[in-house]
Amino acid sequence: MRAGRILIAVLTAVSLAMAAQDPRLAHSYRTEKNGWIYVHLQGAPNEIGYQDGYLLAPEIDDAIRMLRFYLGRTTHKEWSFYRGAAERMYWPRLTDEYRQEIEGIAEGLEARGKKYDAIDITALNGWMELAYYYLPQLRRHLLEGKGKDDAPGNCSAFIATGSYTSDGKIVMAHNCWTDYIIGERWNIIEDIVPEKGNRILMDAFPGFIDSGDDFAENSAGIMITETTIAQFRGFDTTGVPEFVRAREAAQYANSIDDFVRIMTKGNNGAYANDWLVGDTKTNEIARVELGLRNYKVWRTRDGYFAGSNFPSDPELIREETVFNPGDKYSSMNDRRLRWERLMQEYKGKIDVDLAENFLGDHYDQVRGKEGPDAYVICGHNDDDPRGIRQWGWSPFNPAGAVQGKVTTTALANKMEFQARMGHPCGEDFVASDFFREHPGYKWEGKFLHDMGSHPWTLFSIRE
Repeated sequence: MRAGRILIAVLTAVSLAMAAQDPRLAHSYRTEKNGWIYVHLQGAPNEIGYQDGYLLAPEIDDAIRMLRFYLGRTTHKEWSFYRGAAERMYWPRLTDEYRQEIEGIAEGLEARGKKYDAIDITALNGWMELAYYYLPQLRRHLLEGKGKDDAPGNCSAFIATGSYTSDGKIVMAHNCWTDYIIGERWNIIEDIVPEKGNRILMDAFPGFIDSGDDFAENSAGIMITETTIAQFRGFDTTGVPEFVRAREAAQYANSIDDFVRIMTKGNNGAYANDWLVGDTKTNEIARVELGLRNYKVWRTRDGYFAGSNFPSDPELIREETVFNPGDKYSSMNDRRLRWERLMQEYKGKIDVDLAENFLGDHYDQVRGKEGPDAYVICGHNDDDPRGIRQWGWSPFNPAGAVQGKVTTTALANKMEFQARMGHPCGEDFVASDFFREHPGYKWEGKFLHDMGSHPWTLFSIRE
């Protein structure tokens, strides 16, 4: 038996060495630092995909296995449902460029002994759209409009410029909110140099062709982030997937106008967001609130836009959500009030250091108290006996802010940004302690691990 295991290990090492000689891997590499995995991807679409799949094979395999388990338990749909929906709705609407990239990811995985095809990778890229927009719409139709599983809220963010920042230029910051079982894996930073379009530096989930939680900057000086619109209802089965439009915007937008044009063309309503966009060439910023039937754009060169899952356009709120803008005790509006207070209190001083502090902020503006919970910018739902009923986070559900990123005009012009893996406040999540206190969540223990907080770290295309 021991000789057999040795032979298998030798053959595996030989096959990896042979695969590593594939010319598609030229100019690509992987490094790891402070909880993040950084990959440089360069070349034609299939080459970029192959590099991605090959370099991140263990992480992509782990992510798909986790999602099969997690989605099966929480949405009561097996992976075959997501594959079928992706093959039917998404695969025909991919451009040749992104179809080749996704095929390359599957080929890179296969070279590392991971058996997935292009439909698996398409389903992986579209799982948030399918689980939280398409599936709820199906259920509402079956229940004649009585279904209540509305789109969740994810993330807290701001973008500011002019008299609000220390140098009059742009500062942008974002922390990703999600279930910890997912968020502990949201630790990829990708530097992509495509044959066409702009170079991209972004964070990403393993196997994604876009950022997913959407923090990106490109070589044209465009900075992009967002927060989702909580309690949104809408999905067009004939539209272009959001992950395709988001990647295209990061790669091809040279202006705010380009961003709006790309994101609204073929919009399927999935992953409806308030997008925060900046242009370092002009230091203009914008808020692009994009539903399905409605969208609105606000722009300024002296001001700020904040996001914490609240929409602002009355028409969009009325026609496409069940959001209550007057409920100050909701997490969305509580964090909105906190952003407004921070922006006014630190007007004229906002820089990288302050932005990092904001992302780790624990002050509950409505209740006037300090402490980690689900209603502060650095969310800790696992510490909150209330949970967030508006999007179905039950009391103490292990979810909240899982990492943070900050950039500025100066950093983006050098294609750099600061990032912190784990809670932006610096607190650690220890799974064994959590399960001991909340045994009802032990079912997640198969894939939910400790999530340590690492230091803020500078990432650059010169890694």
